[in-house]
Amino acid sequence: MRATLIYGAGDIRVENVPDPVIHEGTDAVVRVLRSCICGSDLWPYGAKPAEDQGDRIGHEFLGVVEDVGREVAGLRRGDVVVAPFVWADNTCDFCREGLHTSCRHGGFWGAGDVDGGQGEAVRVPQAEGTLVKLAVGEDSALLPSLLTLSDVFPTGHHCAVTAGVNERTTVTVIGDGAVGLSAVLAAKRLGAEQIVLMGRHKARTDLGREFGATDVVAERGEEGVERVRELTGGDGTHTVLECVGLEPALDTAFGVVRSGGTVSRVGAPQYPTVKMDFPLFLRNITLTGGVAPARAYIEELLPDVLEGRVRPGRVFDRTLPLEQAPDGYRAMADREALKVILQP
Repeated sequence: MRATLIYGAGDIRVENVPDPVIHEGTDAVVRVLRSCICGSDLWPYGAKPAEDQGDRIGHEFLGVVEDVGREVAGLRRGDVVVAPFVWADNTCDFCREGLHTSCRHGGFWGAGDVDGGQGEAVRVPQAEGTLVKLAVGEDSALLPSLLTLSDVFPTGHHCAVTAGVNERTTVTVIGDGAVGLSAVLAAKRLGAEQIVLMGRHKARTDLGREFGATDVVAERGEEGVERVRELTGGDGTHTVLECVGLEPALDTAFGVVRSGGTVSRVGAPQYPTVKMDFPLFLRNITLTGGVAPARAYIEELLPDVLEGRVRPGRVFDRTLPLEQAPDGYRAMADREALKVILQP
């Protein structure tokens, strides 16, 4: 089959790889209908040292079950399913607590002998606990929005939930990428009435307004902090959803959060330390967030997607054949595309 591999910074190739087969009784094989490129895929795309052998890449996909191991119950050939970006058994103590990212028997796509998600098919370990069945056909118009359940929409939701967003909280979202826009959508879904989106790409912030942002702040740094405070009576917002992962974004988050408020970060941090100094201590600021346990949220978010109350798939602005995956990476890295679907 064909699959995407990364050989180093800027070096994405689509090559032949072995067809996936059942290794363990808990496995399934899924034929991919849609996968996509994640903003976190751009970190290795920008910095991975060159190697002679490529690594499988991709962790967001949905597809059709083609085969199941003898120990898998509740799934059968022909089921349309979505896979969260971490596979997990859904039964260990961490999974029962909703922390599937720490599953004792789980892991990440593209690691070791596990397939990456950007290919024609994927062997899914712990299939019964990982895969979520979708009551749609292979050609459903909802596939883009359902694909967001693998990562980006639950990540935005996780950011909002861990920050404590509700109808009584004001919100600042930092970042107008797909995760930031998903965080806007999640905050609106949870009832927030004032949502300030910090971003400077008009096409993206326009979508953010449609998702629920009440204000857009294009300024950065101290100027951006001052503008958010002007919009909030000088105090800042109760919650800040940091969806970038760079240190200046976190500095801005601490600048715009209201005293006693909460900053949640879900942008993969590209900095080694967090500067929470004595002034922040005096203001009783809480820092939370982390990698989203998407599997814990899919069933909660799924009905709103199926019934059309939310349309997170609008974050996708380009669909390419799998063979053009290198072009998709270049487009996202160059800010020509917000988020790219790959279709085998």
